[in-house]
Order: sequence, then structure tokens, then C-alpha cells
Amino acid sequence: MVWREKLVKFLMFKLIAGPIARLKSSNIPILNGQHNHKHLLRSFHSSTKDKLDLSSIPQDKIRNFSIIAHVDHGKSTLADRLLETTGVISREGKNEQVLDKLQVERERGITVKAQTASLFYDYSGATYLLNLIDTPGHVDFHYEVSRSLAACQGVILLVDANQGVQAQTVANFFLAFEADLTIIPVLNKIDLKLARPDLVKKQIENLFDISSSDILKISAKNGIGIDDVLQSVIEKIAPPPGSMDKPLKMLLFDSWYDQHRGAIANILVKDGTVSKGDIVKSAHSGKSYQVQELGIMHPDPVVVPQFVALGQGWRLGFLGLLHMDVFNQRLEQEHNTSVVMTAPNVPYKVKIIGTKNIKSYQGEEITILNPCQLPNASIIAEIEEPLVLGTIITPDEYLSRIIKLCLERRGEQVDQSYIDDTRIMFKVILPLNEIIVDFFDELKSFTSGYGSFDYEEHGYRKSDLVKINILLNNKDVEELTTIAHRSKARKMAQSMCLKLKDSIPRQLFEIAVQASVGNKIIARETIKPYRKDVTAKLYGGDVTRKTKLLKKQAEGKKKMRKIGKVEVPKDTFINILKRI
Repeated sequence: MVWREKLVKFLMFKLIAGPIARLKSSNIPILNGQHNHKHLLRSFHSSTKDKLDLSSIPQDKIRNFSIIAHVDHGKSTLADRLLETTGVISREGKNEQVLDKLQVERERGITVKAQTASLFYDYSGATYLLNLIDTPGHVDFHYEVSRSLAACQGVILLVDANQGVQAQTVANFFLAFEADLTIIPVLNKIDLKLARPDLVKKQIENLFDISSSDILKISAKNGIGIDDVLQSVIEKIAPPPGSMDKPLKMLLFDSWYDQHRGAIANILVKDGTVSKGDIVKSAHSGKSYQVQELGIMHPDPVVVPQFVALGQGWRLGFLGLLHMDVFNQRLEQEHNTSVVMTAPNVPYKVKIIGTKNIKSYQGEEITILNPCQLPNASIIAEIEEPLVLGTIITPDEYLSRIIKLCLERRGEQVDQSYIDDTRIMFKVILPLNEIIVDFFDELKSFTSGYGSFDYEEHGYRKSDLVKINILLNNKDVEELTTIAHRSKARKMAQSMCLKLKDSIPRQLFEIAVQASVGNKIIARETIKPYRKDVTAKLYGGDVTRKTKLLKKQAEGKKKMRKIGKVEVPKDTFINILKRI
């Protein structure tokens, strides 16, 4: 049976844009025609089941699932054991973070990009194809999780038996719950001396209404209970829906760039069939592509993640400081590219007054993504800022400090409840602008790492906001322009000016660092120039000789100040917004 006659749910294929585009044929076998699974597995360093033909696996023997959890709860370790148990990788040697292929992931010990692997597992006399997605756990990479779940029918909800339920555990559970996915709760690290399996089971039961008898107990590090997890995936998660008789319909959920083979896409085939040579069309862009290769994903150490080429003026959004640092580090390590990270911004809704102004802005309400584009205050009726509903889980001993932090960030408490004897789940409404820079870092700092945080969109609210402009020697630095609440504007401006004073190198001329709201200067710092002692060569004589030299030096510095260029170090743009 040829490959196009099978509905393989996870595929890897190479796309070529345009009808005349060509690529040199590679040595990777093409997965169509009569090429069988034996060659496929050998090429992708896959399973030991090299006699298996994928055409023998019916659709009801396919399972698509993901591992979701809070950061450091053992997702990557569980993925390693699943790969070992199914024969994808050898049990010999030390397998750690096999699916974490990026250098930054191995250096930091965290997953920052979702990775896919196809596993083959024999159960009850049949062979099953299990398509696994290992997802990140940090809140900054929340979108990776939601995107991955769109390609699954079930999830493994992994919880640390020592740390218990944390913020991302709650957030990921509701992502899966709202997507109507089957949820398999798994308790990890039960072999630790400080493990509290009974207490954590109670947390799961109270928060998620899951019976404790349905919770699996494993140790991913020692390989305890791994077969139970695989069998639960087969028994509880439904096979993917879809029909081969319908027109081709696919979901593109991931992609990356290979230096030798070009763009490679991970797709979920929902309906129909696909094979080499087919022309597929993007429903979003309308562009057509030719499928050059097909395959299933196995761990491949030469895969290079894809990035969008950055040029002058591109504005990219990050979900937190860690997300930004990882992005920057990957660009430098993998592409030898240095970029300037500017201050983060959020979208604001601005209502305009005046018929001419409304006509000029093509509407009474506009959305501002760049603070520099905020209209003059005289034509603004009101400004609305985006809100988030934050969930904080922490030991109760830190509650008072958390409440203080939230109040400082203009937060409003909406609910709090105990999830066990010592831990509280705290819900608060916060302005998005108050949390995007360092809220999570500060929370983790004073809770000694025990506090966890997650948030979701919560609409907009009218607020008294102003635009803060930063000037260096009376020249506006647009990259440092930001929007703040009026009650915090002066304090924030003073902090920004002080940090700029410490960050910008001294020059041969004086640098005035100023912050303004409208036409009013609300903060100023001065960076003193280097000074040469022009009077050192004088040995007595009339005082006018000394005065003449100092006056000449002052005139030269005044001229330099007019034409001199002040360079702002690239790290400054983010550092000035971090609170001390």
C-alpha cells in the first residue's frame, strides 16, 4: 500500500515555494511510493522495529499526545524514558534532554521549544504509533503549549510529588480542559525523600476534580511506571478523527530551517492524504508550495530551529525576560547575529475627539502598539490599557509580601483559597504593562523560588496614562519612549534617568539625560565629561592666560555637544525598566 493511501497523523515535509522552484535531491528517502518503513527508520535513527511498515498501522492505532507541566517537574526526563522504553534511543549511556536540541536549552536545563517524536509500542498484540510533543513549562513559552495542544487528542499532566501543583500546572490543565482533550494525571519523582504523594494527590483532586485513583505514580529518572503511562495513553486517549476520502486539510503547528534542506514543517493531517510532489496551499497567505519530502519525526541532532530574519525596524513581542534572553542567545549562538532589544510595550486603545482628528486617524478608536505613536494629549478622550487575570500559587508565609507587590503594580485581588494546609492560590487582576518586565522575577526572588505565576487576558480598562519621552542632549530617543500611569510617571522617569546615567559611557562633552511628559521636564541627570587639564603647562603668569585657555576649552566642548553622537549600549534598553 502506498504512503498516500494512509492517514499518517504527524508528518515532516519540505516545502518549495512557486511552480519553478527546485532543490537538489537529498539522500533522505522519500516517503511515498513503495518506500517502506524499514528504510524510513534507518534514515531517522529511529526504532529497532525496522521490519514494520507504516501501512500496517490503521488509524485507530494512532495516538497524538503531549506532556504538559510546570517548569522543572520532569517533562524532558519523562520524554527520555518514553524514547528508551519504545526503542527510539538506546538505554545504554546517559540520556538527558534528548529532545532538547538547542544549545540554550542544554545550558539552562529548560525546554524552550516544543519538540516532536514518533514512538512505536506493542500492546495487546498490536503495534501503536504514538506521536509525542514535549512542551516547555515556563510561563514565557505558554504559546508553545497552546499551539502544540491543537495537534493532540490528549495530554499527560505531570506534577512533581515534591513541589505539588503550581501556577503553570493550573494554566496548562485548563488549556487542555478547554480544548476538550483527555487528561492523564501523572505524579512524578515519587522516589524522592521529600516527596508528598498523598498531599499532592489531594491538591489535584481538590483543584481539578480528578479522582486520586486515576493518578499514576512514576519516577521518570529511575524509569518506574513508564509502561503504565504508555498503556494509559493507548487506553484513554482517542485516535485522531478525520477521513481520507475528504479533501486534504492540514494544520501547520511547527517549523524550522535546515541549512542543507531548507524549510521543514511539522503538520497534522486532519483529512485527506498527502504525498511527494503534491501542491499544497496556505489558507492564510494563499501561497502554494510543493511537497518535496515526507517523513515522521524522530530525534535528529542536526535540526536547526527556524527564525524570522530580523531587519531594521522589526518589532517582536516577548512573553518575559527569560523568553527575551533565550531568543537573543539563540540568535547569537546559532546565527552569529547581534540585535538590540528595546523596551517592551503593550497595545492600548485610544479614543480620539474632534471631527478632523477622527478623520485623520480613520476612526474614533485606534490601537497603539508603539508609544511613539500616541497622539497629543489634547485630542485624547480616554485611554484603555489591557488587563490580565493572574494566578499565583505560593506558601502562605509569603502572602503579605505578594499582596504588597500586587498593590504596587496596581493590582486588584479577586479571590484566594487554600489548595492544601500551607499553600494558597491567589487570583488578582493586573495591568499587563505592570508585569511584562520583571514581575515574575521579583515574585520568584522573595518567595525563594516557591511562588509560581501564570496569567490570561482579561479585557481592557480606562486608565490615566501618560507618555514618557527620554531626551539625550535635547534629542528624543524613541526607543526609550514608554507609557506609564500618571501616579508613577515621575518616579519611573527619575529611575530611568539615573540608570541611563550609570549605563551610558562618559564622553568628551557633557550629556544631559532628561525625561519629559508633554512639554514638561520631570526628571534630569547629567553625565559629566572627561576633562583635560589645559592649564597644566602654565607656570605662573597673569591669570588671564589661564582664563583664556579654559574659555577656549569650554567653547570646544559646547561645539562637540552639538555635533557629538551619544551611543546607548544595547543592554540599556531593557535594564533601565527593571526595578531595583
